[in-house]
Amino acid sequence: MRGFVWLDKPVLGNDVKDKDTLPSIKISSNVTSKFKYTNKDGHPSAIRISRIVSETVRLGLEDVSYALAKALEKMQDRCIERYPDLYGSDDRIQACMAELGVPLTKEVGFHQFDVYGNLFGLLAAHPIAPIVSLHHLDVVEPIFPYVDRAQALERLKVSMKLDSAGLMQQSICYDKAENWTVSVSWGYAVQIFQSIVSARKMEIIQKTFLNWYKHADDYTAFAFNTRAFRRNSCLKPSVYMLSNALYNPSLNRTASEYFRYLTPGSKCKEGRAGPLRVEVYKKPDPYVWDKAPRRQCCKILPSEKNNTMVVDVGNCGEDEIIAL
Repeated sequence: MRGFVWLDKPVLGNDVKDKDTLPSIKISSNVTSKFKYTNKDGHPSAIRISRIVSETVRLGLEDVSYALAKALEKMQDRCIERYPDLYGSDDRIQACMAELGVPLTKEVGFHQFDVYGNLFGLLAAHPIAPIVSLHHLDVVEPIFPYVDRAQALERLKVSMKLDSAGLMQQSICYDKAENWTVSVSWGYAVQIFQSIVSARKMEIIQKTFLNWYKHADDYTAFAFNTRAFRRNSCLKPSVYMLSNALYNPSLNRTASEYFRYLTPGSKCKEGRAGPLRVEVYKKPDPYVWDKAPRRQCCKILPSEKNNTMVVDVGNCGEDEIIAL
């Protein structure tokens, strides 16, 4: 395994099971008292975290060869001293990058998740990029209902192991007979809207979460566009959460199962009730990110099972578009 996990203190042998499976651990230097920290809402540990860049370079490893990392290592301590009022470690890294004249590149698959609450809206409309990391999961709700955080991540690993390249990638299609819009976040959730919603609107993140800064302006506080998550039972979508996923080697195809998640007061007397269960079939493509990025298409298939919708997800055909 490449890289290290940086900690502020050693992991005690009695505190962790299967410690031989852990990646290599390094202990960061405790130098927070050396630097002034004046942000009343943060913690001085942010200084220690930001200095991991310099400490990694100073290990002298051959793999650390990026010019920016080497440039930061030479000036970071002096730079940190100039920004005692900043909140976190990434604030400090960006400030030092600004002094070097280097712009910050947004990688949409890395999720810092400086939010509180329910991540559903973020994960159900993932950008067209591989999901690489999830941060701050200790301060948000479990990503699946009725289980704790660790159990939720174990469930996500089921689909991740089958098709990591396709994990949480959003596909959008329409049930013409019912006039429904179907959104599949593969390996995580399915949504059914009882109306036709454009692909442009469907890819905008539903705001199911709260900003890290509680007094922030919701319209300018995020690095992405958001839309309201409907509270009216007749306007919000039916949500189906992953239950299980399997791989059929003879067909080179995954089958994932999603059950309807019912919240208190979620019944609507108007419109037709959606199915109780959704089956999604998809062929893994480990080389999908070697190609030009494009959202995969989905199709509603005939179903012989009661209260079950069947969806096929795959590469879009020639001239195929996401519209009625």
